[in-house]
Amino acid sequence: MSTSKPSLQKCLLAVAISACFGAHAADADEQQIERTTSAPSNQQQEAKEQPEKIIVTGSRLRRTNFDTPSPVVSISRDEIEDTGLGSLSEILVDQIPGISEASSNTNSQSSVQNTGLSTIDLRDLGTDRTLTLIDGRRVVSNSYSGNYVSLGTIPSGMVQRVEVITGGASAVYGSDAIAGVVNIITQSDKVGSEVKFRGGKTPEGGGKEFTIDAEHGFTFSGDKGYGFFSATWDRQFGIDYADRERAAIEASYDYNTTKMCNEMNTIDGDQCMRDITQADWRERSDGTFGGVFEEGLKAADGGYWYNEDGLQTGWNEERDGINLEQFEKLKIPNDRVAAAFKLDYDITDSTRAYAQVQYSKNTSVNVKSPEDDYEAADVLIIDPETGAAGEVRPGFIGLDNPFLPDVIRENASGRINWDRRFAEVGPVITDNTRETIRSWAGIKGTAFNDEWDWDLSVGYGTFEQKQKRLNELNVVRMSQALNSERLDDGTIQCKDADARAEGCVPLNIFGIGSITPEMADWIRSNPTITTNIDQVNIQGYITGELFEMPAGPVATAFGFEYRRDTQDVVTSKDQRYGGVTFNVVPTFSGDMDVYEAFAEASFPLLRNVIAAEALDFETSLRLAEYSPEGMDTMASYRTGFSWVPMTGYMLRANYSRSQRAPNITELMSPPRGDFDGFSDICDGVTATSTEPGHAACRQEPGIAKAIADNGVFVDENNGYSPNTGNELLKEETADTYTLGITMQPQFAPNFGISFDFYDIQISDSIEQIGNEDILNECYNSSSVAFGPQNSFCNDITRDDEGQLTEILQRVFNLSETRTRGYDVAVSYKYNMSDWGSLDLKLDWNHVTEYSVTYEGNDGTVVNNYDGELVSGIFTDKARASLTWKFEDLRVRWTTKYMSDIVDSHDRVEDMNELFAENAAACAAGEDSCVENPEKPLYLYYPSYITHNLSLSYNLNLSGGNDLRLFGGVNNLFDDKGPFVPNTGDNVASGRGNFDSEYGGGVGRFVYVGAEFEF
Repeated sequence: MSTSKPSLQKCLLAVAISACFGAHAADADEQQIERTTSAPSNQQQEAKEQPEKIIVTGSRLRRTNFDTPSPVVSISRDEIEDTGLGSLSEILVDQIPGISEASSNTNSQSSVQNTGLSTIDLRDLGTDRTLTLIDGRRVVSNSYSGNYVSLGTIPSGMVQRVEVITGGASAVYGSDAIAGVVNIITQSDKVGSEVKFRGGKTPEGGGKEFTIDAEHGFTFSGDKGYGFFSATWDRQFGIDYADRERAAIEASYDYNTTKMCNEMNTIDGDQCMRDITQADWRERSDGTFGGVFEEGLKAADGGYWYNEDGLQTGWNEERDGINLEQFEKLKIPNDRVAAAFKLDYDITDSTRAYAQVQYSKNTSVNVKSPEDDYEAADVLIIDPETGAAGEVRPGFIGLDNPFLPDVIRENASGRINWDRRFAEVGPVITDNTRETIRSWAGIKGTAFNDEWDWDLSVGYGTFEQKQKRLNELNVVRMSQALNSERLDDGTIQCKDADARAEGCVPLNIFGIGSITPEMADWIRSNPTITTNIDQVNIQGYITGELFEMPAGPVATAFGFEYRRDTQDVVTSKDQRYGGVTFNVVPTFSGDMDVYEAFAEASFPLLRNVIAAEALDFETSLRLAEYSPEGMDTMASYRTGFSWVPMTGYMLRANYSRSQRAPNITELMSPPRGDFDGFSDICDGVTATSTEPGHAACRQEPGIAKAIADNGVFVDENNGYSPNTGNELLKEETADTYTLGITMQPQFAPNFGISFDFYDIQISDSIEQIGNEDILNECYNSSSVAFGPQNSFCNDITRDDEGQLTEILQRVFNLSETRTRGYDVAVSYKYNMSDWGSLDLKLDWNHVTEYSVTYEGNDGTVVNNYDGELVSGIFTDKARASLTWKFEDLRVRWTTKYMSDIVDSHDRVEDMNELFAENAAACAAGEDSCVENPEKPLYLYYPSYITHNLSLSYNLNLSGGNDLRLFGGVNNLFDDKGPFVPNTGDNVASGRGNFDSEYGGGVGRFVYVGAEFEF
């Protein structure tokens, strides 16, 4: 198993494939298409007179662009350029309301696997259900987490346009197209050279970016051949904590359910915000650079701690601790280089060879806080021989510790608890380097007197990701180093003889700078993860008119596809067996073979009759056989009607059954470490508490002990929740219904509007059950008792003190995931004669339902996620643009709208119950009544609107060269979205008090650039 970067042999293989087949990449799906908002019958007659057929994205059938029953949204090259953004994923999120960010540089700060990825999510159904294609082709994934295509791997200058099919498309393109397809179409006819420079920044500070694009297109062999090269260098410098004043605000929010007031943490604990000012707010950590020693000491002395002035007494965390936000980046720096080369060559008048090779290298480095640890912070450790899981802790400080200051030893009543941030080891650094090679080559042509088109191709892609996590702590070695002794000659050594034999260096954690470089080297760990993914793809199809019907010919397409995916995840020893302050990720590998056959047909039922200028029926079928045992033959199919009752009006209706097979990781992965925020249902358990689940919680030995010692159990879980595969998974199945109408009335020339309703219902959906749901099913089930017979309880692990140390996150075929809503698209072009033209474009998405259903112990559980910020699903999202084109000048104004939203539906439900109980108490005259209770803050967020302005001007230079100057301002009024506290009762947390759904604190962004064509 190779763990090296994409080898020279792989590079040569990619080039050899291209050279073998000649050249080009003008796949059928590259042909031009406009938005499908009109279908006038006069175009019908013109289409019959034109010999050329146009291929529509989402199908391989030859037909004109107006008779597709599937809604398609298209983004042109001009629109892409006018965003002023360098990231294609950011552009799509900005331009299309139905697309959300998945992994981005503003939401993956805590992720190791996905830091630096730029992926998208259609219909909020997940990246795995959004099939991203390049020139109509499936390409190798950029993550072992799933079939994720990072859009940063594509040279931005090579993109001609992007087309999005909303709704199930698995019958045409196979698995993963449940939510739809995003097809990135590259340049295919440009001749000449072009160089473009773009630079931008946020005036408030940070956010610097620059992009250099270079491209060259040429013909050769008497125009028989065509070649195109494109390269991109894009660098984003990120945004630091210090760049935004809001990030410096310390905010730990709670709602006091007894006083019914909004609280913030202060030096004196939580206080009602009405009684304090923002200057009193605190959110600090006891993980200081010199250490805190506050347990096991005489109460009169309080806790000891170190700062720059040495040993201090009277510790107060919210006064003397540190603000961890200072180490957080609001936007992660990222650097990418991408290049692509495509060729085509006409072998004969009816046969063309084509090829394309793409290469990209993406690097992201996220520098974070030095690691914090304390005496009881257990980490997972795996026995290399038996595979048995255990845990290891740093351990308490004994009174005989030779580094223990005398003043602490003399006042200690027993062993000493501690907490410390290990600055001497260095900041934790997440370093990701990704390299991707994609290539394909083939031959296409015509047959049967040029009446049929055929295409046969082979593709190969390889991806490697090297992940380094620098300056973590080896807890095993730390425990050994803390357990030290002083010999009679004054020498200090580790007590463990075996540890001494390995080079153990005694550890002094008392004071800033007390850890020497030798000590730091002993406890430092730099775990690594190397991922290699390969894909081989062979496909072929033929398309043409099978026979004639009274209303016209029947267009058909038949084809096959073979795909082999292989994946290797190789981890370092400390990553594999644990014992370090980082996730446990085992080495694992897997492969999958897929054999598919597909067919499509479009039947013209009526033409030019009363109430039916055109009526067409379309159907497609794809059969897929997957190699993993237990997976049956998958059948995806689609049927659709398009009806043109009169000129300028079309109704379209579709039903599709789409299926997604589980990927290699979902099927085969052993538990992989991860941390999630969740609340323990057992928090606040006492000997007599009657809250849901508390009776079962008291059966936990550690919780029972906590109650006996302290009277109450307080949740201090570590959030560790590893993901694991499930070999019993089967495919998930989606039934998608779409119904729409498009209008371009003759009385309103250049005006078009479309309305499309969608309903996507995924059965046996592959999902994880939330941690709090797992806890509820274990401790609060009325039908399955707490204990080993309850399968949910078997995925929960607690330590001797009752604290949660692990909740295992399995993937299951849950009952159902469903989303419904509608899209509206409007376009209008107004010719102002001597003053140019105005183009208006509007896209609006409305979500009426988004729910996930699963079968719990006590029956069906339905969770609704639409309209809550923690899920990122807005009820309404819209984008409108107005473009003025006057000679060589182009001015575009863009407005983006996101509807009001709640923090969390669960929190709203809890607050409604609390207010109802208080109202009842007040009506009964009870002492618990609170008059005029405060409404919870950070629960309801208002709608959000931003405005962008861009300008572009073309200069015609001598010699036939062109220079385009452009610039603009995004988020013109610098609206960074609502204040979302970093931590507290609010479920959606805001890094730096910004939420990534609102841009993550980027705010106003100003850019300029120049494009030179020659």
